[in-house]
Amino acid sequence: MASIAAALKEEIVRLAKKVLKQGMTPVSAATARHRRDIAELKRSVAALEKELKQLRKGTGRPTETPSAEVSSMPIRFQAKGLRSLRARLDLSASEMGRLIGVSAQTVYNWETEKSLPRRAQLESLAAVRHLGKKEAAARLSSGA
Repeated sequence: MASIAAALKEEIVRLAKKVLKQGMTPVSAATARHRRDIAELKRSVAALEKELKQLRKGTGRPTETPSAEVSSMPIRFQAKGLRSLRARLDLSASEMGRLIGVSAQTVYNWETEKSLPRRAQLESLAAVRHLGKKEAAARLSSGA
């Protein structure tokens, strides 16, 4: 009697999984499609904002609205991003620290995710993100 109950239970579980999978497949596909659409829309918005910024620069009009938007946007920090930035600029932790205004140990702690930068340090990091190798070297040689 126990084997019949066990076999019946296994069959019920199998059928329930099958029905659940059939119901979830279209939902999973729709979710993936929505994520792709959202990513594409974000890229489009970023391109349009960049184009708008360039157009405003060309006309010489003051750009009050975009600068307010930029300052209100949160600055994100990722340790992996800091490591890749340092590699892109070909800087040591000590040199990166001098650019940002912190110690080499602090840069190391950020990269190993032992600590996180404060708001003022995040703003310094954001400023360094837009530098090229030559600009970074020039700032370091000038003592900034």
